[in-house]
Amino acid sequence: MQLLAKHPYIKTERKLTSTLQYEVEHNRYIFLYNEKVVTEHREFPINEVMDFSYRKLTNQGGILYLHTTHGVYSYMVESSPQDFIEIFRIHFK
Repeated sequence: MQLLAKHPYIKTERKLTSTLQYEVEHNRYIFLYNEKVVTEHREFPINEVMDFSYRKLTNQGGILYLHTTHGVYSYMVESSPQDFIEIFRIHFK
């Protein structure tokens, strides 16, 4: 299995206590291999991955969308994943 590209994303987790609510940000990576796409808690065989897209948000980075045969998964990113998307499209489109 060969690593083709990786890109950082942020997972925000909301925590509750009896008196307050707060958010914890986790810095994670999405990995593109020649056989699959891997995130912290999911793996997608490459034959189930249809495409990636990106939507920039005002002053907040953006959202990387992973389009699969089972649905669309979204990942908050601080920087543009354009290079990551291009590598996917060169190898698999």
